Amino acid sequence: MTTPLLSIVIPARDEAGNLPTLLDEIDTAFPDTPFEVLVVDDASQDDTWAMLTRRAEQDARLRPLHHDRSAGQSTSVWQAAHAARGTWLATLDGDGQNDPADLPALLARARQGDVTLVAGQRVNRRDDWLKRLSSRVANRVRAALLKDATPDTGCGIKVIERRAFLTLPYFDHMHRFLPALIQMQGGRCVSVPVNHRPRGTGHSHYGLNNRLWAGLLDMAGVMWLRKRCRLPAPVDQAQDILGLGEGTATASAETDTLPQEGSPR
Repeated sequence: MTTPLLSIVIPARDEAGNLPTLLDEIDTAFPDTPFEVLVVDDASQDDTWAMLTRRAEQDARLRPLHHDRSAGQSTSVWQAAHAARGTWLATLDGDGQNDPADLPALLARARQGDVTLVAGQRVNRRDDWLKRLSSRVANRVRAALLKDATPDTGCGIKVIERRAFLTLPYFDHMHRFLPALIQMQGGRCVSVPVNHRPRGTGHSHYGLNNRLWAGLLDMAGVMWLRKRCRLPAPVDQAQDILGLGEGTATASAETDTLPQEGSPR
């Protein structure tokens, strides 16, 4: 199999009714780009796993992963990112509300070379009023406290450099704070308007309580991380200071392993 440029990560729980269409739309969105899709079945009680395994037998680009017990969205994304092979990661929600047709534009923006993460911004939310209101309040509070300059961090569609993602601190619900975490390590994030659609079938597993209370605790934790972080930290090597060994194989190897200013490694 050709090494993929893009690894598309989809956490899913009880989404057997939405995933087939979503996977078909991904195929349509990338007719010429080498990609893989890692769908993490987070202990679904419906036919999600059976559907994924049947489809994977026919399509080598689909790599299903499975949890016997639910581990949550962040753990699913984190595990899939470590198993992925692409240079870039894309995330999509499994409910079909994110439109895969937006991914090529996000990937093209990411590949311009001046950003680490491109986040989708839902300009026309297709959710009920309570979900829209709670999301709006959460985004404003998060932006004020974390200063991540990202208007819609809750949007599930993002493209991020895989190498940068793998350096981030892992914790439950980390997926809600990816722009702030990337910026703490010297990366740059931009937001791009994207389409948003009504959920196809099933129902959301998130409610006001598990968003609000967990979100407040996580916010405090990320604020602490932001205050304690010292990256990026410029570093000089001995051969640079003393003018020694310039261009040697050893010097090149050391340069590749030391994070430089502005690098999210």
